[in-house]
Amino acid sequence: MQVGSDGPDTSGAGRSYAIRTHGCQMNVHDSERLAGLLEDAGYVAAPDPTAADVVVFNTCAVRENADNKLYGNLGHLAPAKTERPDMQIAVGGCLAQKDRGEILRRAPWVDVVFGTHNVGSLPTLLARARHNQSAEIEILDALEVFPSSLPAKRDSAYSGWVSISVGCNNTCTFCIVPSLRGKEADRRPGDVLSEVQMLVDDGVLEVTLLGQNVNSYGVQFGDRLAFGKLLRACGDIEGLERVRFTSPHPKDFTPDVIAAMAQTPNVCHQLHMPLQSGSDRVLKAMRRSYRSRRYLEILDEVRMAMPDAAITTDIIVGFPGETEEDFQATLDVAAAADFMGAFTFQYSPRPGTPAATLPDQVPAAVVKERFARLTAVVDASALRGNQAQVGRTVEVLVAAGEGRKDAASGRMSGRARDGRLVHFQPTGPAVDRAVRPGDVVTTTVTYGAPHHLMADSPLLSHRRTRAGDRSEAGLSVRTPGVGLGLPSVGRPARPAEPVGGCSVG
Repeated sequence: MQVGSDGPDTSGAGRSYAIRTHGCQMNVHDSERLAGLLEDAGYVAAPDPTAADVVVFNTCAVRENADNKLYGNLGHLAPAKTERPDMQIAVGGCLAQKDRGEILRRAPWVDVVFGTHNVGSLPTLLARARHNQSAEIEILDALEVFPSSLPAKRDSAYSGWVSISVGCNNTCTFCIVPSLRGKEADRRPGDVLSEVQMLVDDGVLEVTLLGQNVNSYGVQFGDRLAFGKLLRACGDIEGLERVRFTSPHPKDFTPDVIAAMAQTPNVCHQLHMPLQSGSDRVLKAMRRSYRSRRYLEILDEVRMAMPDAAITTDIIVGFPGETEEDFQATLDVAAAADFMGAFTFQYSPRPGTPAATLPDQVPAAVVKERFARLTAVVDASALRGNQAQVGRTVEVLVAAGEGRKDAASGRMSGRARDGRLVHFQPTGPAVDRAVRPGDVVTTTVTYGAPHHLMADSPLLSHRRTRAGDRSEAGLSVRTPGVGLGLPSVGRPARPAEPVGGCSVG
């Protein structure tokens, strides 16, 4: 390897990579950036991820078993590292930011450890580790560059993530994210819209705006109405058919955002808003600065403006000190909220969070029993909502990999505009040649289950799209980085590239 005046050569020419992603949508999007960086440095996606020259773990630290999962996976790779000494293993993401040198202590065969604030350093760290024949660890305590200023190789030809902010200014006692991702940093609206336009220019039909707390967007540049304005601006982008966002915080949810959702045609009537608990006492202990009554009032306001809105949430069961009365309040709010679905979590203490040291930790058996009762309430409301869809016509953006039984059943799957998962039969006189992921179909719902809709009637319409063409040809979407400040004029021409074998687990 050559080392020049500008530092280590980051060329990965001839070397293959695989990325294993754990955790939230932000991590999934970061992995797209990592893939873009590696391919810009000459690496190629491994056709067989188990034989990759470089394996990157993009980790999560939210759940207690995240540690066990990572170190278990690293243990499985130890024999392969012994057999192939030139193989490199890199660990990044939230768990790397938290554990730092602990990773090398427990898994000394790891070559690179990098944190959430320096994603862009990966190719250089890999090259340095190869050159020095020693492990490299680089964990920064502040954001080096905004991740969206880095290139990305997108996982989907039809749907794209777009970060509007990173970090979080809240102090929820159960959450480790602020200490790992840092304070909120907002992108300029022009940068966000420039990235959205790039995706649409490549045929992407749907974008999801990402942030730890999207509706506090604008805090850095002093515009508390910035998020609603951003939604409306997305409505002016020709060819952008669907806009989603995740996740908002109830304390910052304002009427202008509801109005923007209702009045902007391409903004989907789907809302994922974490509740966490229905007990005001527990919400206070969590430092969630809203109460259950206000939460339900927001849902009423949303449904008044958008009667068809589909609402999902996050709920934690067994927060320290949660009594049966507290839990019953959560059941009551969940029933009143009539959720389409919920991500329900059994509380697990995370070192470094205030809640980890609170007294009155709830016994695991009690948490498990409460969890089952909450799941039953949420599933019942989801079933009612989905059964109410029977007989309705839905527009579906066809997806890849959403239906695990599609190959056996002959069905395909995708998402309706409100986010519901729809399994459908890709048949009927309306079908133009073949239905592909990225195409848009309309169909009639014939059956509703708690977690999906079924549409076994012939398709009413089928629209072939450029995204479908890309999916059929096995071509990925590549975007260059969009930096902070005013967007640049134009962008370099870039050919479509074959989709690689990046492993997402």
